[in-house]
Amino acid sequence: MKAIVYTKYGPPEVLALKDVEKPMPKENEILIRILATAVNSGDWRLRKADPFALRLFFGLTKPKTNILGGVLSGEIEAIGKDVKRFKVGSPVFGTTGMSFGAYAEYKCLPENGVLALKPNNISHMEAAVIPFGGTTALHFLKKANIQRGQKVLIYGASGAVGTAAVQLAKYFGANVTGVCSTLNIEMVKSLGADNVIDYTKEDFTQNGETYDVIFDTVNKISFYCSLKSLIKSGILILSAAGMSEMFQGIWTSMTSTKKVLTGVISEKAEDMIFLKELIEAGKLKSVIDRTYPLEQIAIAHTYVEKGHKKGNVAIVLTDK
Repeated sequence: MKAIVYTKYGPPEVLALKDVEKPMPKENEILIRILATAVNSGDWRLRKADPFALRLFFGLTKPKTNILGGVLSGEIEAIGKDVKRFKVGSPVFGTTGMSFGAYAEYKCLPENGVLALKPNNISHMEAAVIPFGGTTALHFLKKANIQRGQKVLIYGASGAVGTAAVQLAKYFGANVTGVCSTLNIEMVKSLGADNVIDYTKEDFTQNGETYDVIFDTVNKISFYCSLKSLIKSGILILSAAGMSEMFQGIWTSMTSTKKVLTGVISEKAEDMIFLKELIEAGKLKSVIDRTYPLEQIAIAHTYVEKGHKKGNVAIVLTDK
């Protein structure tokens, strides 16, 4: 099968299209023919080993896993003898977890993985871009116990996590303020945001407003200025936090009435089923900025790494 392989950390050019062995499903696994995947911030960070500490987990001098890609949508081509949840031919979407491997034509995953049947009202391309931002936003909003009527500010509202967070917070009944650049204001409004702040013209931490929850999806705002814009018992969500922000968050949660949520998300099949139901009910939609074929994934990485994409960048695999 065709796959995008990298054997050393570095710029997008380390990604190369190669022929590799097609996987075979174990007794509890399904074999998915991948029709679409996506390039997310986690992909380029792993490609570069940025921050350097990633090497401690994924390979000190070179990557232990040679095929990146954490999300997919496709069709089940084969199943192991013990599989009960899925059938051959079923369309599925989901995440690959720490096994990665979605930058390829095929991927084996356990039937109890983070998977669900693909929503019947969207394409594989639209389905593939949902899991990264969708599961991240859902994890943190549920952890913050979002309540109807709460004021929620989402910084980086036009990115993969941000576009999902705006829609999910609205679904949970929050009053949502999105923060983005001038070019993305109308798009964020179209997702249901009640208010939109253009960060190039206004600093939300200086406008006197306070919020029940502030969700920083891009790790680009001042930690302490954000705390000042929270109510006394408010929650600061840092989904893209570095180590320093994590330690600051632990200290703040221990020493004040405000709470900071960071860390690695937990993904469950139930989350994918929930997102599927929202999509089919018209409550959640994909936001796709650009689309590339698998062989142009280095170009996609270059674009995503610049940090200015609207929503998601999809990779479509052709059937050869």
